[in-house]
Amino acid sequence: MSHKILLAFSGGLDTSFCVRYLQKEKGFEVHTATVQTGGFSAEELAAIEAQAYKLGSASHSTLDCTHDYYQRVIRFLVFGNVLRHQTYPLSVSAERMSQALALAEHAQKHGFTALAHGSTGAGNDQVRFDLVFQALLPQAEIHTPIRELRLSRAEEVAYLAADGIHF
Repeated sequence: MSHKILLAFSGGLDTSFCVRYLQKEKGFEVHTATVQTGGFSAEELAAIEAQAYKLGSASHSTLDCTHDYYQRVIRFLVFGNVLRHQTYPLSVSAERMSQALALAEHAQKHGFTALAHGSTGAGNDQVRFDLVFQALLPQAEIHTPIRELRLSRAEEVAYLAADGIHF
């Protein structure tokens, strides 16, 4: 019998691949969640939700953390004018931490025993998601299909195309 997993879902290629892979290859009942930190319009959120259900997500949640993200993170970065290498706003990387916290809280609230994200092994987003998930849900399984499988984008597209899903 499959158990349920919560996938951080953007609706893009990597997380769309993760939905199908986690269902077909790992036997999970996949539930998706998108964290709204203020960057998505209502239309974009509706399109992301539609994509989740098209892929077979058992449920989809939009976690609106815009106010918390501002209160906990952005206002301090704005006040401090914090830039990495004097050009890159740190608010971008801070958003991943806020998303990971929201997903971990959602997983705790709804009894998920496994979480997943579509971060690659190339950047620090994977570290942010993994760190928060491990710290707040040490007993939960963490799945990272994109990083674990080391697939090219072309291989992801081909995998989805075999299921009739085209990117």
